[in-house]
Amino acid sequence: MNRYSYIKQGEMDMAANIETCELKHVHKDIVKEVHDKMPDEEKLYDLAELFKVFGDSTRIKILNALLVSEMCVCDIANILNMTQSAVSHQLKNLKNARLIKNRKDGKTVFYSLADEHVMTILNQGIDHIEE
Repeated sequence: MNRYSYIKQGEMDMAANIETCELKHVHKDIVKEVHDKMPDEEKLYDLAELFKVFGDSTRIKILNALLVSEMCVCDIANILNMTQSAVSHQLKNLKNARLIKNRKDGKTVFYSLADEHVMTILNQGIDHIEE
């Protein structure tokens, strides 16, 4: 069995565990309600992009560190045992996603979470995986 066959077999095994309707029937009232409440495509795209940012463990570590305290790049690099350049790259991604903000104090730039929503997302994610 080659690798491709193994993946296909795994997909088939997963599909076999998914329960589906035996009778094909659309519940028009439910479909209409959901359709009416569905955000527009642009918002859904933006939401997907936001969640992609959370898909990197380094960025998650940075966000969790910033849950505790605002920090400069040097502090974050030290905590994560990374170069300042690597941390700066991730901070740029987080700032572009509006998850963090910065303030300058003399020659030092301090980073912190952008708002309470970020803390809520992180805490709810942790609560979810600990269930």
